[in-house]
Amino acid sequence: MSETLARFIPEHAVKPVFELIVANQVHLKIVNERQTRHGDYRKGLNGKHEITVNSNLNKYKFLITLIHEISHLVAFEKFGRNIKPHGDEWKYSFQRLMIPYIRPEIFPNHLLPLLARHFKNPTASSDTDATLALALKQFDQQNDKNYVFEIPYGSVFRIQNGKIFKKIAIRTKRFECLEMSSGRTYLFNPNAEVELLKSS
Repeated sequence: MSETLARFIPEHAVKPVFELIVANQVHLKIVNERQTRHGDYRKGLNGKHEITVNSNLNKYKFLITLIHEISHLVAFEKFGRNIKPHGDEWKYSFQRLMIPYIRPEIFPNHLLPLLARHFKNPTASSDTDATLALALKQFDQQNDKNYVFEIPYGSVFRIQNGKIFKKIAIRTKRFECLEMSSGRTYLFNPNAEVELLKSS
């Protein structure tokens, strides 16, 4: 298992993460990319703790996602099953488990202050922290995707299902985008990943 982990997370995180997996009796599965989530945790019918993480994540995002999911397990075990999935108990568990990894042997120096800030009050997904999401994105293998918030107004883009939109305005925290074929307006999360189309 530690050889497998070494392919997906930073070298200096392998030993402590392996120990965390063993201590919590985690059955870790590395799976193909899912559009809706980076990872998930569930307790199987057999009582086993099952965690899945997408194989396409860069090593820093993989590490954060894995600790995020182990934090669900730890929070449920410590505080009971009636807690909110991303409530205070989970935030506390995530902070406690993640802080030992926020150091220069594991993350590049320029990510450390962004991680420290994010983990003062971690969110359900690091993707909702625009600054951190953008900083982590530079380590992705294929960097042909853009976030909606970073493309100029008037830009035309395609989403995963093939539909084409134009970015037109901002409304509070989301962006208004016009679907080209229907003329309908949709709201996009700032960190929706899209494929920017060249203007003809």
